Amino acid sequence: MTTVAEIIKNMEGKFNPAAAAGLDLVFQFNIEDDSNFYTVIKDGTCTVSEGDAEDPNVTLIMDSETLNGVISGETDGMQAFMGGKLRAEGDMMLALKLGELFPV
Repeated sequence: MTTVAEIIKNMEGKFNPAAAAGLDLVFQFNIEDDSNFYTVIKDGTCTVSEGDAEDPNVTLIMDSETLNGVISGETDGMQAFMGGKLRAEGDMMLALKLGELFPV
């Protein structure tokens, strides 16, 4: 089983700074069976931290298996959402940007 810490490291390695140019966003990841974390995307940079963001633009709620599948590309994020494995709160359209920011 992949831990959230390993998934975070994997995300940081996949970050696409060109897709983040001019953005100022906070994505909160609430992981039902592991630690929560959030990522701050600001002007082409990405910072990932464990815990809860103060005021995220969007919160994505899932278990660690779904998170690992989405980040690795084995699971389509939209299919996970439609299948009830992934829930979003806040600006749900921003969740679609994750594919550009963290390409598989």
